[in-house]
Amino acid sequence: MEESESPTPEVPTPKVPIPEVPIPEAPAPLAAPEVETQVEHEFDDLEVDAPRVGIVMGSKSDMAVMEKAKKELDDRSILSEVRVMSAHRDPDVVTEYARNARGRGLRVIIAGAGLAAALPGVVAAHTDLPVIGVPLTSSTSIAGGLDALLAIAQMPPGVPVGCVGVDGARNAAVLAAKILDA
Repeated sequence: MEESESPTPEVPTPKVPIPEVPIPEAPAPLAAPEVETQVEHEFDDLEVDAPRVGIVMGSKSDMAVMEKAKKELDDRSILSEVRVMSAHRDPDVVTEYARNARGRGLRVIIAGAGLAAALPGVVAAHTDLPVIGVPLTSSTSIAGGLDALLAIAQMPPGVPVGCVGVDGARNAAVLAAKILDA
């Protein structure tokens, strides 16, 4: 500091008392919400007009075989829905369908596919519902549908897919009906 400058006098800070504010007690914790699956099971016995079985296939050309599943379910008065979606061309559509299936009322999914037959496995990977695979033949199938049969039957551990015979859509519907009765 230079000699001509005088030090700045220190101004005392007034001591203001801070009132004590009571801190309210935290409210009692709320009861844990029921897990959604518990609630869903309470609705299992209700009669609804929603389809109980989903029938999906990878191509419109599979319809002639897969409509046998629809007819069998109709004959048993089991509501079903039919959709065409490709595990290869529309993987997001397949994923969304499988993830939302239970919430829409489905209890079993029948998935028909030929050649690489990825559809049943992709559906099974995204739902906890039973999935029944129907291996389908085509003009380019190997050994009359053996390629699709093996692709569906040989799923990795943790991703089960039930498998009926080649072009066995009607048997898939019979199996779905038995699963619904269990």
